Amino acid sequence: MSGRCLVTGGAGFIGSHLAERLLAVGERVRVVDDLSTGLRENVPAGAELLEGDLRDPAVCAEACRDVERIFHLAGRVTIRGSAESFCDDADVNLMGTLRLLAAAGEAGVKRLVFASSMAVYADSPDRRPVAEDHPTEPISAYGISKLAAERSLLTVAPTLGVEPVVLRFFNTYGTRQGYTPYVGVVTIFVTRILRGEPCVIFGDGEQCRDYVHVADVARACVLAGEADAAVGQVLNVGTGTGTSVNRLAERIRTLLGAGELTHAERDPSELVHSVADVGRLRAALGFAPEGRLDDRLAEVVEYLRARGRARGPAD
Repeated sequence: MSGRCLVTGGAGFIGSHLAERLLAVGERVRVVDDLSTGLRENVPAGAELLEGDLRDPAVCAEACRDVERIFHLAGRVTIRGSAESFCDDADVNLMGTLRLLAAAGEAGVKRLVFASSMAVYADSPDRRPVAEDHPTEPISAYGISKLAAERSLLTVAPTLGVEPVVLRFFNTYGTRQGYTPYVGVVTIFVTRILRGEPCVIFGDGEQCRDYVHVADVARACVLAGEADAAVGQVLNVGTGTGTSVNRLAERIRTLLGAGELTHAERDPSELVHSVADVGRLRAALGFAPEGRLDDRLAEVVEYLRARGRARGPAD
């Protein structure tokens, strides 16, 4: 790569890891973030921070100035809560993307890598890994907003001279993921156990997920920004390996030596079986995941334990 890279949402969980990786390979990095969920402390030293909302065309124009490649990770990430916030989801995830794309075209940006989601897919009733041609029939308002954004990008970007790449992230975990009740089950379970609260399992807990480490996601993003074979492609970013929520909970309880479980009714807006077929990713980018869930859970536990100590019980 050459030229400046823009990471939207670069003060957030995945975006900060991506900005860090880009800097490590010698790139100049600008981060744009409204800091609504991201943290200023997450932005790595050496990255330029522009604070602002991508729904503002002036912010988009400034963010795209002198930029060659954009990694668009900013957005609202809610599935279970998206039924109540569908207008905001559409405004941020769709309209924010389109305003950024318009500014990218005006600025002569070469490539835009868009972070989409496994939430765009229909469920996999036969429990097979889902390939990119699996039916896109989202069952959440969040998934609808991401699918609309990726289809708009793939259609409009080439007319503006911008090379589009769509990456569909599966369940990403790792350090710096903020705690919310809606997303990031690894962080949710560890945080609740450290607080002495029960882990809530929705349904029978046999729903299966593909947990991919944030470092692997960041590496896939960098490769997608470089590889000519990625242009115009939709690529799953996962591991190809499924883990049930029950197994995940037991693994975390074993690491912590504690943890109560409780059950609640499954939310119909959440997929039951969602594991990535990563064959196309491997072919296009030469990518293979390096982080195994069982090997990387301990670092999340230690990170969240350290943050809890730093903040104190009153926080």
